[in-house]
Amino acid sequence: MKNKHKFKKIDVHKFVPRASDKNTPPGTVQYFGIPRIEQPVIKLIEYDDDEAAEYLIDEPDQIKKFLLTDRIKWISVAGVHDIEIISQLGEIFQINQLELEDLSNTTQRPRMEERENYIFMVFKALIVDPIDKDVSIEQVSLVLGNNYVLSFHETEPKLFETLRTRILTGKGRVRKMKSDYLAFVLADIMIDQYFVILEDIGDTIEGIESELIRNPGSANQEAIYRMKRRLVYVSRTIWPVRELVNEMERSDHTLIHEESRIYFRNIYDHTVQIIETLDSLRDLTSSMMDLYLSSVSLKLNEIMKVLTIFSALFIPLTFFAGVYGMNFKYFPELGWQWGYAMFWGVCIIATIVMLFYFYRKKWL
Repeated sequence: MKNKHKFKKIDVHKFVPRASDKNTPPGTVQYFGIPRIEQPVIKLIEYDDDEAAEYLIDEPDQIKKFLLTDRIKWISVAGVHDIEIISQLGEIFQINQLELEDLSNTTQRPRMEERENYIFMVFKALIVDPIDKDVSIEQVSLVLGNNYVLSFHETEPKLFETLRTRILTGKGRVRKMKSDYLAFVLADIMIDQYFVILEDIGDTIEGIESELIRNPGSANQEAIYRMKRRLVYVSRTIWPVRELVNEMERSDHTLIHEESRIYFRNIYDHTVQIIETLDSLRDLTSSMMDLYLSSVSLKLNEIMKVLTIFSALFIPLTFFAGVYGMNFKYFPELGWQWGYAMFWGVCIIATIVMLFYFYRKKWL
């Protein structure tokens, strides 16, 4: 049966940490990730309770004039492979060189770092393609400052398009809250995407389980293996995010306001729920592997049973054929007119008797 559960290989390099060469000084900004040639795109959305406006930034220096106002600013940077732009933004927002190094290293583990004038966060966004169900992994780094949030993306951040629309149209409470709430919403969108992946994995597990019962095969074994590997990758992403969100909720940094802590506590509860669901799905996947092995063993036993019955039926026939195939001169039945018919009669009767015996023993 053709395997319907095909998975694109997840970018394993995202989970293999990479660092600069040992001869490179600490804090050296280097890009580690998939080679890209796209031009970085910087967008700035400035808003308050009354209005919002979006700007396309050609040069990082253009951002300086926006920092003079008290309005909340969301600066989205698509393209962390451009080291020059990353360095320029680091100078404008006074970002530590160690954080700048992590911005361009797409193999970073999700983590949080508090500085005097900003909070630095690294997330892993897992995005499911709605058509072919492929999962792509993208690192998203956030810099939360006073009245601004910097978000760094490897590619165009389509995942946050809904948030962008909500800000520009004034829907929801984003424009009524401070910059820490904007950071919360960005994190919440990425964590909610984990639920989509778990739902997709759950549906796939049900499909594989049904196929295993009907017709276990090597294709199902491959699907189970890939499913287990996907669960491992998701788990390795979720656990550090849980720690990150917990640190944000418990942080006493002045950039985290009291009215926002309840929201960070909410997404922390989401991460706990996701981890519990992951454990359940992992157990189901392990059970499916056991079911696969049991089904294959049962199918093999059925085949061996049929072959054994056929072999047993031919044992007396082989005996009769061997006896009457001996080259003795004086054989009682050789001169008898009905000897050949008698031979076949005995063979048929022996076969019927054995079949009846197998049936009575419930071996058939």
